[in-house]
Amino acid sequence: MSMKKTLTLAGSDSSGGAGIQADLKTFQEHGVYGMTALTSIVTMDPADNWSHGVYPIDVNIVGKQLDTILSVGVDAMKTGMLGSVEIIELGARKIDEYKLDKFVLDPVMVCKGEDEVLQPENTDAMREVLLPRATLTTPNLFEAGQLAQNGPIKTTDGMKEAAVKIHELGAKNVVIKGGKAFDHEKAIDLFYDGKDFTVLETEKIDTTYNHGAGCTFAAATTANLANGLAVKESVEKAKEFVTAAIAHGWKMNEYVGPVMHGAYNQFKK
Repeated sequence: MSMKKTLTLAGSDSSGGAGIQADLKTFQEHGVYGMTALTSIVTMDPADNWSHGVYPIDVNIVGKQLDTILSVGVDAMKTGMLGSVEIIELGARKIDEYKLDKFVLDPVMVCKGEDEVLQPENTDAMREVLLPRATLTTPNLFEAGQLAQNGPIKTTDGMKEAAVKIHELGAKNVVIKGGKAFDHEKAIDLFYDGKDFTVLETEKIDTTYNHGAGCTFAAATTANLANGLAVKESVEKAKEFVTAAIAHGWKMNEYVGPVMHGAYNQFKK
């Protein structure tokens, strides 16, 4: 027996809902073998309204993790929270060194529940060295605005403008996650392949239990690519997967509720 292999270069979410924990759960649900290179450890303070602490991993240790994994070989990889310019540049070098051709860039800039960019210089580095190597990037509205430098995105036309700009910066494909942010009866995402726009719609889910949704979506797309699906189909199936995960999200405590990573397979008809 052999399995497709996937790599996530991302942070650890101590609460288990996002980061590499979400990625591994999602990889497992897609029947691929997940491997992890940790960039940071994120903790939450229950005595201070679940405020986040971010503890970076030394770049040399990140490099040793990557060499361990890439010596085995991977069929697709994704990035999440990267932590520093040095780690971003390291990731770009390893993509080139090992000729990785299926790379999903999830441009994580803030922790859920936080409202400031972790390190603005990281956004610049992602824009300059990772976007040109990305098979697909999966920003939310805030992240897309930061990457495109177009300002806040408030309409579907704004999503299209940002997608074009991000594609021009080098990403081969772009999906901007609008979700339920717009005043629209549907949850809207936008896929762009450099030629055509595809609007992806689902019913809005009235919930705040969506911790880890972005990581889960990117990981599902990565797994689909590893399994041989085309980029657009990978995105479409990932949206189905994460929609089910959000629909079955659950309350962990008074501060957070994660998505249910196994919902798609457990409840599908």
